[in-house]
Amino acid sequence: MKLHKETMIAGIVLVVALVATAAWFMPMGLRAAPSLVGQTLAGQTLTLEQYRGKPVLVTFWATTCPSCIEEMPHLIDLYRELNPKGLEIIGVAMAYDPPEQVRAMVKQRQIPYPIVLDTQERIAREFDNVRLTPTTVLITPEGRIAHYRLGLLDMPKLKDTIEKML
Repeated sequence: MKLHKETMIAGIVLVVALVATAAWFMPMGLRAAPSLVGQTLAGQTLTLEQYRGKPVLVTFWATTCPSCIEEMPHLIDLYRELNPKGLEIIGVAMAYDPPEQVRAMVKQRQIPYPIVLDTQERIAREFDNVRLTPTTVLITPEGRIAHYRLGLLDMPKLKDTIEKML
């Protein structure tokens, strides 16, 4: 009986360890996206909830980030191509970026999607404490995180993933 009891305890410990491991490595797509509320450069209140039912790409960037600037034309092209089909992109300017520089960059690059100033770092904190740019989060139409990426995007792969959501 003692051996049977030890085997059961070992089995329970193993199951708990497997469940904990699975939870740790759970794909981001199973996690609900945090709320996002902010003011756009145009002064409008923007919420992630208003885009429910559409895929949303949230991109954290800075005017001093060379990779962000390199990625901008690709994001603009992606937006122009897929926004009519339902894609939304929200640019989040980091708190350390002076608002005047953000406005100048948006005007110079003719960024067509909304840009939110995260002056209090609230949005960055809600999205797993984003500190480095570019950081991009793809949110499903159901409001779940499907993709979380630090660094330059694989645009063909991203486009394919988004098109499957549309």
